[in-house]
Parts: sequence; structure tokens; C-alpha cells
Amino acid sequence: MDGVLVVKVGGAAGIDPTGICADVAALVHGGRRVVLVHGGSATVDSLADRLGVPQRHLTSASGVTTRHTDAATLEVLQLALLGQVRPAVLGALGDGGVRAIGLSGLDAGLLRAERRAAIRAVVDGKRVLVRDDHSGRITSVAGSLLELLLDNGFTPVISPPAIAGDGRPVNVNADRVAAAVAAELKADTLVFLTAAPGLLSDPADPSSLMNAHTLTEASASAVTGGMSVKLIGAREALRGGVRTVVISDGRAESPVSRALDGAGTRVVLDPAEQA
Repeated sequence: MDGVLVVKVGGAAGIDPTGICADVAALVHGGRRVVLVHGGSATVDSLADRLGVPQRHLTSASGVTTRHTDAATLEVLQLALLGQVRPAVLGALGDGGVRAIGLSGLDAGLLRAERRAAIRAVVDGKRVLVRDDHSGRITSVAGSLLELLLDNGFTPVISPPAIAGDGRPVNVNADRVAAAVAAELKADTLVFLTAAPGLLSDPADPSSLMNAHTLTEASASAVTGGMSVKLIGAREALRGGVRTVVISDGRAESPVSRALDGAGTRVVLDPAEQA
């Protein structure tokens, strides 16, 4: 589907979905076909705190950090994403005159995932296996459903969880959901909006923005923190046929348009990495 734009809205504190949705609305009215994927980490953390559900994060040996999704956290995640974040996004798009429709990965089997039997993590310097985690890895995206909606003038808004082979929900990383959706639709562009100007050579220095970054499997796993998953997703999207991937600031005015006009970091695939 030429011309499809996939936008992943980060869930960190400081990112205002209202401004992003106004920008998306302007692009839709200008003829762009947009799929929006959202997370909601700050909202999940806030709701978990209010409900008294302790939160824990797991760090792999390569430095990738993920949320430990035990049974209680999976419930909180669904309440937060589907009951708070998604309605706010749909309302903001509706205010902009966009015919938006919200879908979780459970709806019509949109996102299917393989449940992880165990997660290898580093705890207090020791490698351990965590077996009570309800998370998975995307195995398929129902692209035909998204194509149907786009062809009929709707703007899909997608959120985790996904559905596992046993029919039960599993948490999936929203960055990698966006990458899988973009690859399935052969999107023209994938934009990751985050709480940073883009990829920084020095994470502590906002002025160290990298205008471009050439990506290899090694470089994707070398970056630590939240940006590492975005680079892993970028690699998956580019190898899946997406033409352009941008990591840009979701806190800025008209952030999607700015990213399309050159703001942030353009992520390109090393020629040796081409599928």
C-alpha cells in the first residue's frame, strides 16, 4: 500500500497525544493514509500505583528493558491502554474530524503473538529465568483488515495486547507492533515519536542529536534503554520493506509533520543488512 504512514505514539510522560492527533488529522485531511499505534507506559504506571499493583522491569543480558507482565499487570495494562489512552486518542482524532477506529490486537485477531515460555533476565548481576510473564512476540498482523479500513476512509488506532495461540491476551511491545504493522502494509514511512529529539550520541545531551543512523544488528542491540527497542523495531521494519524510518520528538508542535520534513533521526539499514 503506497503512501501509508505508520505513527507510533510513545507513552512516556511529557508526550501530549492531543497535539499529535491534531497533526495526524491535518495529514489525513491532506490525503495521507495513516495508521496510529500507541503505547502508554506512564498511564500504566500511574494506574498500577493507584490500584496498588507493584511494577517491575526486566533487563536482558543485551541491555533491553521490558515490563514484567505478571497476571495483575496484564489486567492493569488492558485497563490503562484500552480504557484510558485509546479513548483519549480516539476523542482527539474525532475532534479533528477524523473517522478513527480503535483496535486492540485481540480484535478480529489483528495481532497474533507467540507467548514466551520464559524470559532470560539479569537480576542483581545474575542471569535468571522468569516464567510468570504474560508477554509475547508478534508473529502476524491482519493486514487485510487494516487495508479494508484505510480503503474506506478510516484511520486505525492500534494498541496492545495481542492474542496468543491459546486465545489469551499477551503483552507485546508497541514499538515492535508499529514495526510489524508497517512491514505488513509495506508502509512508505514509519515515525517513532518519543520523549527525546531523536537518537542521541550522548543520551544525557539533547544537543547531540544524530541526523542519521546506519543500522546493523550489532548497533541495534548496542544501544541501551528505551531507544534500543525502537532501533530493533526500525531494523525489522526496514528489512520488511518499509522505505523510511524516523525517530523524532513527540513533544514538539506538529511532531509528525516535523519528522516528515526532516526533524529527528533518519534510520537507514546498512547495505549488508538488506534482506
